[in-house]
Formats: sequence, structure tokens, C-alpha cells
Amino acid sequence: MMATEVKQTTRAQESTNAIERLYITMRHLLNRGFYKPSGVSGNALRSALLLLRPEIYGTIAEDKAELNGLIYVLERLPEGIEECRFINLTSDEGFSKSHIKPIVPPKRRRNCYRIDDEQMNIEITRGRSDIYDILTHLTFLFIESGKICKRVLVDGGNATIRDWDKLTEFVLSDEKSDDEREVAMIHTANILGRTFDEVGDIHNKLKTPEDPDRFLNVIYWLGKLALEEETTGNKRTITFSPLLRERLGHHLHGEKWAQTIKQTLKENGLLERPLHIISANMHSIMNSLFAKKALAKEFPDSNSLKIYEALSSEKHKKLNEKVKNVAEKNGMIFMDDRSGTNIDIQIFDTAKFGKDTCCYDLPKNMPSEQKPVIFVMDYAFGEQAYETIDELLKPLEEDGQKYFLNVDSLSIMGKAGILEGGKGDLMIPTAHIFEGTADNYPFNNELSASDFEGNGLKVLEGTMVTVLGTSLQNKDVLKFFHESTWNVIGLEMEGVHYQKAIQSASRIRKSIKKDVKVRYAYYASDNPLETGSTLASGGLGTTGVKPTYLITDRILKQIFNS
Repeated sequence: MMATEVKQTTRAQESTNAIERLYITMRHLLNRGFYKPSGVSGNALRSALLLLRPEIYGTIAEDKAELNGLIYVLERLPEGIEECRFINLTSDEGFSKSHIKPIVPPKRRRNCYRIDDEQMNIEITRGRSDIYDILTHLTFLFIESGKICKRVLVDGGNATIRDWDKLTEFVLSDEKSDDEREVAMIHTANILGRTFDEVGDIHNKLKTPEDPDRFLNVIYWLGKLALEEETTGNKRTITFSPLLRERLGHHLHGEKWAQTIKQTLKENGLLERPLHIISANMHSIMNSLFAKKALAKEFPDSNSLKIYEALSSEKHKKLNEKVKNVAEKNGMIFMDDRSGTNIDIQIFDTAKFGKDTCCYDLPKNMPSEQKPVIFVMDYAFGEQAYETIDELLKPLEEDGQKYFLNVDSLSIMGKAGILEGGKGDLMIPTAHIFEGTADNYPFNNELSASDFEGNGLKVLEGTMVTVLGTSLQNKDVLKFFHESTWNVIGLEMEGVHYQKAIQSASRIRKSIKKDVKVRYAYYASDNPLETGSTLASGGLGTTGVKPTYLITDRILKQIFNS
């Protein structure tokens, strides 16, 4: 028993060192301005990631290809990136004004531009967390690419195996029949060390009407570029534009974002009203406020979750439009982001809510100037949470005057990894710790576990770790956090950054009141301690509906009764 414990601690320490090495290397590369994935620096990233073996990347350290991790990464990187030898990370440098259409990955809102056959530019407007995220995913791709190359090269690196030749033949052919496709998949399964079943499964998940052979094309290009590196010395290169390096950490996008919001509040006469800031998605607050009354005919049972399940489905766009129309007629202002932060905004002026339109009631005879303004911002990404909230909580400065925001509360709702429980369960933090340091941020959470009990979901209360990136989750480190006296219940990416901004505004800069109310609540998107329950195992589907609306309901009840 003792031997096992010692071994586990060592593994956790090894993993911590690997995370640290990854970050130091990434920062060094950023300062340097470029690196080659097959060079010394690229190998340093590769070996650290292989030592860490994050849960999300499954069998990354084995010879066979990792398929779930591949889907996870491809959903977060621009389509066609596997074909590009040059990947350039840039700031917002005006590409949107060019003739090139932006490519936006389905699971990460970032603008990417395919400059030519060989180059992809990825726009970074959300700070370092975004860069770490991309570089980790790219390192995973290069590892998988290297595995393919290793398996298909023979005879001292001059010839390729028959499976590869057949896959190449299929990918490059103009006419493709279903039979030929199946044969190509059999050859691909052999190259990847996977079964035909597994390859068929991922092939179906990745295919699109425009590109029915996307999976086979991805494998071909990953292999092709690695083979060329090996045989011709033509190496892939990742660069960071001079403007990106100059602008990083200067809150340029956050400042622009916050300024627009404060001016909009001033123009609408809302600056002095009690303001409740909520970081959440762009639908649950609006739906909770108006949906049950707006859709009373379609969903007469007001206690059922079916209304929210229907609204979260792509099939019911008309229902969503109906709720949105009611919200807009009752004082909702929607601000589409144009600052580059990719954080959209909704402002709800409760003084403009019509009779019997809202599903929550304010105290009777409350004067209009005391009625709350609910400000909803879409999720920030990692360090971006500090940049945006820090800028938002500063006073608006215009014509030599300072206008302070009357912030009553800040509520943060989000998805997180849980360490004891499953998808959809709840976590209510009492403090945030920053991964890789002992920096800790305790706070008085207005929400508690008792607010959520009796709803059929597991509710945990305790400390949460703010990680440097979800793609670096490691079982051994998490196990250590969970079993040690830190009493960690889950992990997410923004908590420390939000709290750092809130504390500096309320206690040091004094731009908002000292006793501002703070609410944090998360629901589990995965359990990184359970293999097969990580983020790479797929989305929440309707499992996320119940916890999302339960948290939203508790936040709104507190706001309306405050």
C-alpha cells in the first residue's frame, strides 16, 4: 500500500513538472517569435505533453492513433489546418477587411484565415490562455502526425508501405465510389493501428456534406507533411506575429469591450441603477425570465423542463425567436461583440418589463430607479476573464468626469470538471486555487449547497482549481488535489481570474462597493478522473439543461429578492 502511495505522489510531481515545462516553453517560444514543431523547442513541447498524458488526449503516448482526442482537437482548430505547413498566430490585424473569408472552428469562436495553400493565420484576441490552448492542440496533432509517419516509412526511410500508397491513391482520385472508400478505410485502420469499426465510426462523425471524406483527408495530410519533413527536410513552422507579441497582456480588446458597454449603459440612463453582472451563456437568463409566460400555450406545464430542452435544441428556432422577441419588447438590449473579445452581451432593464411578462416578481411598489439592471456576458476564456472584468469595473471616464458603476452583485455560472460525481452534477466553490501555485482566493459565496439540494443532482461544496488549460488535465495531479487537504471538488479555467478582478476593484481600487455580493456555481461537463468521462467523450446534450436552469433560477431569485 505504502509503495503505491509513494509512486502516485511521484507521478503527480512528474506531471506538475511537465505542466510547468509546457508553460515555460510556450512563453519562451512566444518571446522568440517562432518555432519548428520538429525542432528542439517543438520536441520539448512534445515530450512534456507525452509525459503529462492529459486525459483528454487518451492514448496519445501509445503507438496507435488517438481518435476521440483527434475529434476534440479538430472541433477547436480551423478546418484545413492539417494541410498547412505554416501556422501564424496573429493579433487582430485587419484580415476581416480582406477578400479572405474567416474560418471559425465549431467549438471555439476565433477567426482564422487560410492565406494560401500552405498558410493558416489564427487570430488571437483572448490573451495567453488562447495561445496555450492552440499550441497544446497543435502539439497533439504533430504527435499524431509523427505516429503516422513512423508507421508508413520503410527501408531506412525511402519507401512507404502499401496501405499508405492506397490511401494516397484514394484521396487524390477524382471519382470515389463507396466500395473504394471502404477499402481506403481498411488501409487507414491498418496505418492507425485501429479497427475498421473504430475508423468507420470516426469517419461518420467527421464527414460533412461538403467533405464526405474529411477523416481520410485529415489522416492523409497529417501523414504527408510529416513524411515530407522526414524525407525532404521541408519543416512545418509556427510563428507569432510582431503585433501579437507587442499587444499581449495590454487589455486592448477588453478595454474596447468595456468602454462600449459603459457608454451603452450611460446612453440608456442605467449607470446609476443597481447592476447585477452575470457571466453565463446567451440563452438561460433570457429564457428563465420570459420563456414560461411567452410559451404558455405550447408548454402549459410550467414545472416541466421540457420547455428548456426544446429551446436548447436546434430544431426549435421559431420558439427561440418568440422568446427573444418578447425579451426585446420588454427592454432587452443585445450587443453583438465587435471588440474582438468574442463576448456578446445582453442587458435587461427590469423597469421596462411589462405586466405579466416576467416569470419573477420584484417587491411591490419598488421605485423604478431602484429596479435592478441585469447584465449578462457570454463566457470569457481563461485569463480573458481578468481582462474583461477588470476593465468593466473601472469607472467610465468622459469629459473629465468619472462615472462609477453601481454594482450590486457578480454571478459566475459555468461548466467545470468534477472530481467526484458525473456529468450534470453541481459544484459550489468556497475558494479558488490557481494551478501550479499556492495562490488562493477565498470568498463568501452567496450560493450554498443547500440552495440546490432535493433536485436529484449531486451537490458538492469546497475548493476549486483554476487550471491553465482544460487540455492539460492530468489524473495524477487531480487525484492529489482531491485527496489532499486542499479539499478540491472540481476544476475550471476562469474562477481565479474573475475573483482577482473583483477583489482588486472592491478592496484596492475601490471602484465598486466593498460588500459586493459574489455568486459562483458550476455544473459538471466531465469527470477527468474517470476514463471515458472526459470532455473528449462528447457534449452534455440535454444532461446540461437541468443544472443550467437550476443555477440560473437560484441566481435570479436572489437578484429579484435582494
